[in-house]
Amino acid sequence: MARDPTIVIPGRLVRPDPDSAAAVPDGEPGPRGGAGRQAGCATGGASGRPRLRAVLAALAGLLLVACSGAVLWIAALGPAPVGEGLAFSTEVLDRNGTLLRAYATAEGRWRLPVRPENVDPRFFDLLFAYEDKRFPSHRGVDPAALARAAAQFTSHGRIVSGASTLTMQVARLLEPRAERSLPAKLRQIVRALQLEQRLSKDDILKLYLSLAPYGGNIEGVRAASLVYFGHEPRRLTLGEAALLVALPQSPEARRPDRFPAAAQAARDRVLDRAVEAGVVEPADAARAKAESVPRARRPMSKRAPHAADRAVAEAPARPTHRLTIDAGWQARLEELARDRARTIGPGVSVAILAVDHATGEVLARVGSADYFDERRAGQVDMTTAVRSPGSTLKPFIYGLGFEDGFIHPETFIDDRPMRYGAYAPENFDLSYQGTVSARRALQLSLNVPAVLVLDKVGASRFSARLAPAGARLVLPAGEPPGLAIGLGGTGVTLADLVRLYAGLARLGTTVALTETQAGSAALQPSRLMEPVAAWQVGNVLLGAPPPDNAAGGRIAFKTGTSYGYRDAWAIGFDGAHTIGVWVGRPDGAPVPGILGRTTAAPILFDAFARLGTPVAPLPPAPRGVVFAANGKLPAPLRRFRPNGVPAEDAAPPLRILFPPNGAQLDLAGGSEASAPIALKISGGRLPITVLVNGMPRATLRDRQTASVAPDGVGFTRLTILDAAGATDSVLVRLQ
Repeated sequence: MARDPTIVIPGRLVRPDPDSAAAVPDGEPGPRGGAGRQAGCATGGASGRPRLRAVLAALAGLLLVACSGAVLWIAALGPAPVGEGLAFSTEVLDRNGTLLRAYATAEGRWRLPVRPENVDPRFFDLLFAYEDKRFPSHRGVDPAALARAAAQFTSHGRIVSGASTLTMQVARLLEPRAERSLPAKLRQIVRALQLEQRLSKDDILKLYLSLAPYGGNIEGVRAASLVYFGHEPRRLTLGEAALLVALPQSPEARRPDRFPAAAQAARDRVLDRAVEAGVVEPADAARAKAESVPRARRPMSKRAPHAADRAVAEAPARPTHRLTIDAGWQARLEELARDRARTIGPGVSVAILAVDHATGEVLARVGSADYFDERRAGQVDMTTAVRSPGSTLKPFIYGLGFEDGFIHPETFIDDRPMRYGAYAPENFDLSYQGTVSARRALQLSLNVPAVLVLDKVGASRFSARLAPAGARLVLPAGEPPGLAIGLGGTGVTLADLVRLYAGLARLGTTVALTETQAGSAALQPSRLMEPVAAWQVGNVLLGAPPPDNAAGGRIAFKTGTSYGYRDAWAIGFDGAHTIGVWVGRPDGAPVPGILGRTTAAPILFDAFARLGTPVAPLPPAPRGVVFAANGKLPAPLRRFRPNGVPAEDAAPPLRILFPPNGAQLDLAGGSEASAPIALKISGGRLPITVLVNGMPRATLRDRQTASVAPDGVGFTRLTILDAAGATDSVLVRLQ
């Protein structure tokens, strides 16, 4: 019910006339009187209140509708993205967390994860001073900055300064939009408030550090520091930190590799702002401005590419791979392999594998001389390629002989021509040393004594012993192991050889090689040989003749050269590390002149020198080692007798010792009347017949030398035939 509009005036009762807008007092003649005017004023005020209430109600309704719309709009936005599905570059780290290699994202971007504690603190001082002074205290939006920006826009008619906080910038980076409009800015504000509710300040800062654009396909402060400065952002100069703060505001226009002047100007503005804020001394800022701006991008780190490729291929979904490799040693050995390959010749590659033989951890793996050199097949990992090992298996032949107890390092053994059916081993230089100790035979890498011992050990047993220890000898399908495997007549990888030699350093047990920390497991040693035998082999190899200009007696090592100069090897160990070196062409083509001792061994010794720590001594002799000269050994160990004592009438195999096959001889007279050729023969049963080009020329009945007249210059075939029907022949060229 409407209230009675009666208005009480002192001494009078005023009632409104229902037919008039003016109030007329009782007994008065009309509305023009003073009392009438007073009553009229009172009535006008009362009728205006409903209108005001209506306006206020309308405004409240509009506000309610606006608020409801805003609530619905915010609800339609959904929760703010916090980077859950953000794709980062796959990274491969070394044993200490140093970046070895990174792989771009599927979109081709370099985006590396980074934590605030891994960034130079001066970067944050400059960042907060330049971008967001109240970042630690505000809740996503800085009201003071918004008010300042609005006032400047009103007074200048244009944007003078922005009001975006770091949280708002993160929101924009998580939901990139091309348009710059009021709705877009409101969206950033809402997202910033949401982010502050869901994330900590460190988490928001971590997103900014990972997503801030730095030009091209570079995102994040860590990728930018690596590309522009060549190092992690953990340690930055003041000028570097200022440049990293300046670039994200306009990353393409300020790219230092394209617009160095603009980049420098932006960097200097950051420094000036920092001086104004009092976080940088003017003198320090002046020195930082004197720093040059990088004018080119550096390539992303690609160390240990073969190991990195293998780790990523084995676990492609894993974002971070930690290897056992040492980045510093890896870099030094990669440089060594690259430099040596260039000096050896075109098409030649070098592979190096270094391990900690106590744990089996790979400390460096150089699969080729240059991963990106197609002429050297750089992407082929030669540490895992099957190649002929040359003489590198000989130490294990002698080791099994020591273990079986039929030879000792000081046992005498004959180095003379031998024949096993159709197989006749020869020394590399086609000469023979006669009777030598087993120690000397191994140090000089004599072929015949090694085959004699292998024949005693048994080729099949030898192969079967190496397989469980981690070295699989590769032979043609269906072919059983033969004596030739002792001289390189098989296939094996550098990784397997390094594992075997590490077993010698471990006194007879091997462990699997590993280079991924996630894949490391408890050591499960495999037996290679008895500790005494393993120590004796290492002691013998410690005395091997070192390469020129290298100190001997520090590294136990063995070299090898495969048939046809296709592979040169050198593998050695000290008390802590085992290193293997391979040199050759990945396509298997011969490389005339490469030898294990002169080509691979110098690289091996240089690799140990680049370790950066002193060579560790070998372990002391275990219990049971017999130290004695040959004359003090038990009678059966003084001289090696292959396959027991030979029969009384057994004769050594028939051989032409001189001239060697393929030799070129100068005729004294240069004509058919030239001096005869001297012929030196060993073994066989007398009498021995000498033939020149198939024609008999002499018969030897009591001596092993002869002189035969040649037919003249050109190629000549010299053949000998003994009483038992054995033959030997050489082809020489007379000139």
